[in-house]
Amino acid sequence: MGERMGDHTGLRQAVEDDTAELVRLRALLFEDLGGDFFAPATGSDDWLDTLASVLKEQMAADAVRILVVDGGSGLAACGIGTVEQRLPGPHLRNGRIGHVIGVVTDPAYRRRGHSRAILEGLLDWFREREVARVDLYASAEGEPLYRDLGFVDHPDPSLYWRPAAEEDAGIPATD
Repeated sequence: MGERMGDHTGLRQAVEDDTAELVRLRALLFEDLGGDFFAPATGSDDWLDTLASVLKEQMAADAVRILVVDGGSGLAACGIGTVEQRLPGPHLRNGRIGHVIGVVTDPAYRRRGHSRAILEGLLDWFREREVARVDLYASAEGEPLYRDLGFVDHPDPSLYWRPAAEEDAGIPATD
């Protein structure tokens, strides 16, 4: 079993044996979010194997914390935090930014405080690492919890760029 987390009853760090359940919960997260961006109609499930490999690598990384709550026959909930070292600036004195990635609770275990415990555990971890800011993307269901814990609207506009795959860009495949 993973290490128990201080005051957060039932909360522990993920271990390699949790990988299959972490993949299941992460897939559930994207099903819940829906939409073309998170669950494209043409998407396949090949990303799940890659996710399992990356999770195993990340469990040992100092810049990643994966917290879980056990359920009856699997995991009830999980959440991932990462710390990224950016260049310091006047708005980011030490350059350390935390990211909360994919807090998700199995539907059978919702409304029991698991997401709050995970978030509080991650925020404690971010404080220990002296991050200057913690970012996250909130679902409509999760937003009230995040705001209750002190998260506010981000002042920066958010844009993203994604390189098009050759087949998406209409470029014929070459042999």
